[in-house]
Amino acid sequence: MLPSPVAARPRTRPHGQPRPHPLAVAARLVVLALVAVLTLITTREVEQLRWIGLLAVAGIPAVLAPRHAVLGPLGRFAEVIIVGLAAGKVAAEAQIQGTLGSGLGAEAMLPYLAVPLTVATLYRRTREALALLGVAAVTLTFGGAVTEVSDERLITDGGYLLACAQWLILAAVGITAAGTLQRVLQARGEGNRPPQPYAEATRLLTQLRSVARQLPGATLDPGGIAEHLLDELRTITRTERAAVLTASGGGRLVVLAQTGADRVDWETTLDADSAIADAWASQQPQTAHRSQARSHRKGDVSALVVPLVAGVRTVGLVTLEADVTNAYPSSVVGRVTAVTGPAALRLEAALLFDEVRSLATNEERQRLAREIHDGVAQELVMVGYGIDNALALLPEEAKESGEELRTLRGEVTRVITELRLSLFELRSEVDRHGGLAAAISEYARQVGASAGLRVHYTLDESTARLPAATEAELLRIAQEAITNARKHAGASNLWVTCAVDPPYAQIEVSDDGQGIADQRPDGRYGLAIMAERAERIRGRLEIRPRHPSGTTVAVVLGSSPRRDSVRDSVNAPEGE
Repeated sequence: MLPSPVAARPRTRPHGQPRPHPLAVAARLVVLALVAVLTLITTREVEQLRWIGLLAVAGIPAVLAPRHAVLGPLGRFAEVIIVGLAAGKVAAEAQIQGTLGSGLGAEAMLPYLAVPLTVATLYRRTREALALLGVAAVTLTFGGAVTEVSDERLITDGGYLLACAQWLILAAVGITAAGTLQRVLQARGEGNRPPQPYAEATRLLTQLRSVARQLPGATLDPGGIAEHLLDELRTITRTERAAVLTASGGGRLVVLAQTGADRVDWETTLDADSAIADAWASQQPQTAHRSQARSHRKGDVSALVVPLVAGVRTVGLVTLEADVTNAYPSSVVGRVTAVTGPAALRLEAALLFDEVRSLATNEERQRLAREIHDGVAQELVMVGYGIDNALALLPEEAKESGEELRTLRGEVTRVITELRLSLFELRSEVDRHGGLAAAISEYARQVGASAGLRVHYTLDESTARLPAATEAELLRIAQEAITNARKHAGASNLWVTCAVDPPYAQIEVSDDGQGIADQRPDGRYGLAIMAERAERIRGRLEIRPRHPSGTTVAVVLGSSPRRDSVRDSVNAPEGE
């Protein structure tokens, strides 16, 4: 919907001055031509058209710069003064010629009075319009007094003063009407205009959809873009270790991808004294003679940290290290930045797309949880109450019917329990401070308590974090594996392992049930969903039998953990 002309932003010239609106110029020319014709008819003298010329000249500033703080009002005041002087002169000339009375003679010029007054009102300058009205009254009186018609004839005739009074009243009414119209159009435009954030979001999402359809499927994967960038950089400079890092919130970085014989515990704190923090803050490449890992390597090391800057925003960092001195002179830095420049924009687009998708997914999960809670769950609870009332009203001799109702009540209770677990799963998220291991263990504890499973935990989580979208997918895979074990395995014990050392992660869920070959076929759909989620984050899904019985479902992300990694594991059995 187009905004109303009143509420719309004025069109501007390249140098920033407002452009004259074509309709305003046309209306002014039409009124000017009308006044010229009436003046000729009234006075029958071409010489009187000099007033029309003066009006045209006076109107130039008001036409070219109508919103200017000085030129616009100056032009409009000049128009009003010229109309006042010209009205008295034309009235006197008409009376001398004997063609018309002084009142009708003045009315040849007075219609133009509406132009500057109406324009000032429509530009929301009510005080200026009222000031113009006062100047018009004074000028008309003065113009009549200084004409060639004597005061006695003006008083005797009376037509001039009456005509002036009528047109001043009409001008006042016009100011009121124009102000009311301006407010109505503005209110209508604001009422019909969609909220700006939603309108902007609609425009951007529409553009995103159009652009995404033209890109290959993996192009909007941040991890894939990061891995491709590292492969490209390894072809132009020596690199023993490299990583791409991006912000995760809270002043920390997460590793999107890395290469090297051994995985490195990169420095991910932006407030530390490191080349990584300096490059992020300055948006300039930084070199160093020590490793950017938390545990510094001994021996000769050259490090290069290049910020990935898209516009004015730093979206990530590339860290390169070589086990020699002076491995990254200025010529190498130039070649590296030539590659990372275009990659920054690709990475920013992928991260934004991931964020939008995560927001949309979380909102949809919350919506489904609300719909289930307020709809099906409430209705099932009412069915359960109805069965309880029926059991209470059954006579003693109807024991057989009562047993069937009790069986039905048990089934309703089971379905309500399933729904509650589904609601918990839909609302479960990885807390920004708690981490992935805490979210998985909380879900396993809840499910184990409701199903009578004894749950055993092995938690091995680094202080570094995975990207939020990756953590969300790993949580959903673990939830699906735990749910399948609860529903289909008939198990007594559940083993949950969570090992996170970014960019590596391994989530493993095992049970001692009947095995996947004997499980119900509807569990296969869950396996397919887990495989899709693992593929989305470039992970490997492994499903294998557990000895002596049961099934193990594992998802592995990245390469094997560091050989020098030492973690404190927690083995905490829990059950009812």
